[in-house]
Amino acid sequence: MAPAAFIFIAYLIGSLPFAVIVSRALGLPDPRSYGSGNPGATNVLRTGRKLAAVLTLVGDGGKGWLAVFLAASYAPGYGVSAPAVAACAVAVFLGHVFPVFLGFKGGKGVATAGGVLFALDPWLGLAALATWIVIALFSRYASLASIAAAVCAPVYAFFMSLQPGAVPALILIAAAIVWRHQGNLRNLAARKERRIGEKETADSRSETRDSTSAGTG
Repeated sequence: MAPAAFIFIAYLIGSLPFAVIVSRALGLPDPRSYGSGNPGATNVLRTGRKLAAVLTLVGDGGKGWLAVFLAASYAPGYGVSAPAVAACAVAVFLGHVFPVFLGFKGGKGVATAGGVLFALDPWLGLAALATWIVIALFSRYASLASIAAAVCAPVYAFFMSLQPGAVPALILIAAAIVWRHQGNLRNLAARKERRIGEKETADSRSETRDSTSAGTG
């Protein structure tokens, strides 16, 4: 029962919709009602309120870190194994992607996955972050950088010899992130994906909403 309890708690933590929570606290519109309709920091930034976007990013990343940190710190005392802790990492990520509090329609999970990586090992998180920065600088595509960092994370974890279950958990998370970005991948192939710093037009907003819908299913 203990492993199931920890996994369920991790899922509930992941389900906390910080994009919605922050927006309501700051008197902003619901992020699901504009832009891509995605409850994440990038869409919140479309309001022009950088503070709201930063708070959303910190909240989404922080809940990924918190769930894994709590599992790693307290689960052993209840006889919960390392693979179950890795399962908590997947659970908090899935909580963000399929949040019970938003009718199972959440964000793409990149920030939450980043928090998971830092909780598993700070060096793993820094390696993934460095990958994101390098790809983003050279390509100027945030979506491509996110996909690259997610795909590289299990490889880094393998060579770092992390706890049992960490690599399979990160492979599942990476696969889910790629799946959530399938619309962005189509836009990249068609050269329609918006670059970092590029001004958004009415057409690009429409394409973004379409790609988000296609990526979330």
